[in-house]
Amino acid sequence: MRPLRRLHDPLASLPAALAFGALMLASLPAHAQDALNAEAFDARTVGRTITYNAYGTPYGVEQYLPGRKVVWAFAEGQCKTGFWFEKDGLICFSYENDPILQCWTFHDTAAGLTAYFNGDRKNEPLVSLRESPEPLICTGPDVGV
Repeated sequence: MRPLRRLHDPLASLPAALAFGALMLASLPAHAQDALNAEAFDARTVGRTITYNAYGTPYGVEQYLPGRKVVWAFAEGQCKTGFWFEKDGLICFSYENDPILQCWTFHDTAAGLTAYFNGDRKNEPLVSLRESPEPLICTGPDVGV
């Protein structure tokens, strides 16, 4: 008598496949995991003014304009205009009179839009505190000139 042949059960290998998938995801750089790409970031932000906080304290406000243009102001600071673009999975900002790019990953989380500088999740993120369709009100020495 021949022994019974076991039929292949595709669900039997599911735990191993899930573990393998989790391992592969964990091996991706932090900025590659669930980060918004340029199209998703633009759709999520354009036409909005977002106030960000860090360590529970207001950090700054950014207005996102069409054409990937932005206006940024640190809390209690003057406004700077700039633009953003995607580079190596990061959303990078270039501001007037500042040669240093500011690159972040953005994640749409339950806490709000969350940003990690250079995609490094070991650093304290910026988290959206408030979002508004209203424009950023800029104050400073060049207002009205």
